[in-house]
Amino acid sequence: MTERRNDAAASTGPVIRDNRRIDPATGEVREPASTPAPPAAAEEETPPVAVDDAEIGKLKARLDERTGDLQRLQAEYANYRKRVERDRVAVREQALANVLTELLPILDDIGRAREHDELSGGFKSVGEALEASVGKLGLVRFGEKGEPFDPTVHEALMHSYSADVTEPTCVDILQPGYRIGDRIMRAARVAVAEPDPEAGEDSETGAESEK
Repeated sequence: MTERRNDAAASTGPVIRDNRRIDPATGEVREPASTPAPPAAAEEETPPVAVDDAEIGKLKARLDERTGDLQRLQAEYANYRKRVERDRVAVREQALANVLTELLPILDDIGRAREHDELSGGFKSVGEALEASVGKLGLVRFGEKGEPFDPTVHEALMHSYSADVTEPTCVDILQPGYRIGDRIMRAARVAVAEPDPEAGEDSETGAESEK
C-alpha cells in the first residue's frame, strides 16, 4: 500500500501556480483571476414587536411633555432676545442723553447770543453746526410764549395775573426746554400768568351797574 501511494505522488508531482502579473511568453499583463463572492448570508426575519395601548399612551404623554418643554424654551429665548434688545436701546439712549445734557448750557449761550444779535462770524457758523448736529441726534427744543402752561413740561419760575389770558399761560420763556422723543431732558423754565380774578369781578360789577 505504501509503495502505491508513493508512486501516485511521484507520478502527479508538485502543483505549481504561476502568479506573475506579466506573462513571460507574451510579455502582456495578465488579467487577475476573479474570486467568487462569498455566499450572502441568509437574512434573518425580525419578528414583529407587539406594543399594547398602555405603552402607546405613555409614549404619547412623553412626546407631549417634550414638546411642551421645547415650546417653553422657545418662548423664554424669544423673551430673552426682546429683553436684551430693550436693554441695548435703553443703554444707548442713556449714553446719548448724558452727552447731550452736557451740551445744553452751550446751546443756551448760543440762543442768548442770537437774541441779542451777537451770533455772527465764525461763532455763528459753529453755533448753527452744533444745533444741526444735536438735531440729527433727536434733540428737540420746546417752549414758546403764549402756549398753555403744562406742569409736565414747564417749570414756573415767575407767577402773575393778567386780564389778557383765559387760562394759565406761558407769557415769557426764561430758559427753553429740550427733549428726545418722549423723554424730557430739561423742562422749559417759564413765567406764568393766570386770569385776573378781580377783572372778572369788575366786569360783573359793571354789568350789574348798567342794569
